[in-house]
Amino acid sequence: MKLGLGAIDALCERLGRPERKVPSVLVGGTNGKGSTAASLSAIATACGLRAGLYTSPHLVRVTERIRLEEEDVSPQDLDTALARVFAAADEAPAVPATYFEAVTAAAFLLFAGRRLDLAILEVGLGGRFDATNIVPAVLSAVTSIGLDHTEELGATLSQIAGEKAGIFRRGRPALVRAAAPEAWEILRAAAGETGAQWHDASIELSVRVGETGAGGTRFVVTTPRREAALATPLPGAHQAWNTAIAVRAAELLPESALTLTDGALAEGVRRVRWPGRLEHFEVGGREVFLDGCHNTEGAAALAAFLSDAGLAGRCRLVFGAMADKDVEGIARLLFPAVLDVMLTTAPSPRAAAAEDLARRAPAAAGGVSLSRCVAEAIETLLAQGGSAPIIVAGSLYLVGEARAWLLSEY
Repeated sequence: MKLGLGAIDALCERLGRPERKVPSVLVGGTNGKGSTAASLSAIATACGLRAGLYTSPHLVRVTERIRLEEEDVSPQDLDTALARVFAAADEAPAVPATYFEAVTAAAFLLFAGRRLDLAILEVGLGGRFDATNIVPAVLSAVTSIGLDHTEELGATLSQIAGEKAGIFRRGRPALVRAAAPEAWEILRAAAGETGAQWHDASIELSVRVGETGAGGTRFVVTTPRREAALATPLPGAHQAWNTAIAVRAAELLPESALTLTDGALAEGVRRVRWPGRLEHFEVGGREVFLDGCHNTEGAAALAAFLSDAGLAGRCRLVFGAMADKDVEGIARLLFPAVLDVMLTTAPSPRAAAAEDLARRAPAAAGGVSLSRCVAEAIETLLAQGGSAPIIVAGSLYLVGEARAWLLSEY
């Protein structure tokens, strides 16, 4: 990891400035940014735009990070783009680009090469020094502010908000949702200093959730321009809010870029695809949910979904996390909402071993057991029988491994 814009700027200069050839939207935030970006991409596509989507990390294949008109980029096209990036990086003087910077530059090349109408970019980390922030965004959105990546972004909500605010642009909309007053104040001040057009989602949006379950979420959103009854396939009341931010973002795009009709809006929301976020599988008559919650805000959202869907206290949890995460805080929110917990080690050098998780996390009421890997954990729970749904959560790395195994085995 290397925060800073020097390398990506040098790469883009050598590549002919592809990041400037397609109008772009930046979506940042601690949680919800990927869901919001994916929803906005689906809405834009339903409105007839040729849209691109860039997100991170991937769950199974790196090609998931780049979508062209809602289709994952092909390995061949990504190889071709990366070859150009590597050649540019190797020119003298060499540019020491990171993995993320290289793939970001490749995304810019692919979007420009396809002459897309709009590119939606999920900010990777923070905002101010993230490689995506090289674009002259026509709109910036911040979906939430929470304590995560504190070593890189700062230990307070105010410091983290300051980093996120780095994606604002003069004269362009800055759409923000921030519950904590200290974060809101920093974002509001930054928008004023930058000259961005301030849009407070908590004022401009009203969301009424009807029902949520494994099949998705129904809700009504009210904006300054419309009231719409919508259904997203993404489960959870938090996804209603993420979708609402995408709706408002679509409204705030230049009218020359997008004509938003109620029919296209409903169709785009209905067709959004964002795997690994309360993604639902049926395995041998058992329900299995995969959710990449990796911080306390995500754990609270998952626990709220279990309560709203009538699943609280009825599910068995497979849990793994990175060692630098607030394991204690996540467990305090999540463990009381499930029957029992099986701890495992996520597939990453940064992961906490299952034994370490057992020492750090509070005990679960139904007991805690350990497993070597997520596949073994799921197989064990399936073999034990019963009808209790299984939830895999705590890390996108863990969810990616579980998803790959489920798709190959079932």
